Amino acid sequence: MALTTLPTAAFATGSVGTSQLADGAVTTEKLKADVNFRNLIINGDMSIAQRGTSVTGQTGSGFTTVDRVRIATGAGCTFTISQATDAPTGQGFTKSYKVEATTGDASLGSGEYNFPVVMYFEGQNLQLLKFGTSSAESVTISFWVKATVTGTYILELRNDDNARYVSKSYTINSSNTWEKKTITIDGDTIQGFDNDNGRSLSLNFWGGAGSDYSSGTLQTAWTSNTDANRAVGQVNAFASNNDVWQITGLQLEAGTTASDFEFLPYDVNLQRCMRYYEILQATDTYDTILATWNRNTSDMGATLNYKVIKRAEPSFSFSSGNTFRMNTATGDHTASSISSSNPTIYTAQINIIASGTPLTAGQAGYINMENGNGDAIIRMDAEL
Repeated sequence: MALTTLPTAAFATGSVGTSQLADGAVTTEKLKADVNFRNLIINGDMSIAQRGTSVTGQTGSGFTTVDRVRIATGAGCTFTISQATDAPTGQGFTKSYKVEATTGDASLGSGEYNFPVVMYFEGQNLQLLKFGTSSAESVTISFWVKATVTGTYILELRNDDNARYVSKSYTINSSNTWEKKTITIDGDTIQGFDNDNGRSLSLNFWGGAGSDYSSGTLQTAWTSNTDANRAVGQVNAFASNNDVWQITGLQLEAGTTASDFEFLPYDVNLQRCMRYYEILQATDTYDTILATWNRNTSDMGATLNYKVIKRAEPSFSFSSGNTFRMNTATGDHTASSISSSNPTIYTAQINIIASGTPLTAGQAGYINMENGNGDAIIRMDAEL
C-alpha cells in the first residue's frame, strides 16, 4: 500500500494517533476534513439572512435574503425568495434558500435566462487552487437540492478575471425531493485568478436558458467563452407558477472528492458574512444605535465603527429619516434625514439632520428608533 506523507502539524495537534497509523485509517481525505475553512463558500448552510427571510415580487437580479447568495434573472418570471426552514432530514441543516416562481415563464426567449443562485469569490481566497499553473487543483462542489421540475440542470464556474468558463450537468430525479449532488471539475492550468479583493470567480446555478445559451455543445472543460455552449440541456425550472428550486449544504473545496459539510459556529458564519454586508437596526425605542455630538443647532454627527472590517468601502442605505430619533439634553427630536460620508473599510461618518434648529451645539447625544415610524436601519454593502 502506498504511504501518504503526513504533515508534522497533524501529529502536533493530536489528530493522528498510533492506532490510526497501524490500521491504515489515515487518508488524505480524512486529513483534509480536519482543515478549518476548507469550504470556499461562505454561508453554505444558508443560516444567515441579514436582509430578511422573505422577499416577494422579485423580478430583477440582486442579493435578496440569504447572505452571499444572489439571484440573476433576465426572463419573464416573478419570484418569491426565502430563507426556508425546509431542509434535508438528519443532515444537520435547519435552513435552505428557496426560489419560487409566483409567475412562471413557459417560453424563454433566445436571450433569456434564470440563475436561482449566483455566488462570487474574492481572488485572494482562491490562490490555494493554483489555477494558471501545472499544479492546478481540481475542485469538488457538493450540495443538497430540491426542485419541482426534474431533469438535467447545469452548474457553471466562470473565471471573471479572464472570461473562461466550464459547465457540468447534474440530474434532479424526483420532484420536490431533497437529493445530494457532487460534481468535480478539473483545475484550469491556463489562467489563474488575480490576488486581490475583487471578484475573480462566479459559481452559477442555471434554472433556465434560452437558445443563445443552450444551442451548442456543453463546454465541460475550461475554455474561452462561447455563450451557446454554457447551458446545453438545461430544463426550464420555472416554466409554471409555483415551480420551486431550493438548495442547502453548498460546499466548494479543493480536491476530487467531497468531504462532509463544514458546519461553522453561527457567530463565525455571521462575521464572515459581515465582511460583505452589515446591518445596524433598532427595533425598539430603547435600542441605541450610535453615540453622537451636535455639530450645530440642526446637525448631529456620529462615527460608525463597523463590527467587521469590510471587503471594500461600503455603500450605505437607510430607512426613512423620520424613523430615527435624536436624543440630547434639550429633549428628543425626530430626524428629517440621515446620510453617510467619508467611508473607509473600517469606519464612516453618519450625519443626522433635525427639522428646524432644536439642538445645542457641542452637546453629546445618541440616536435610536422613533416610536411608530418603523424600524431604524443602517445598511452597509461591500458585496462583490
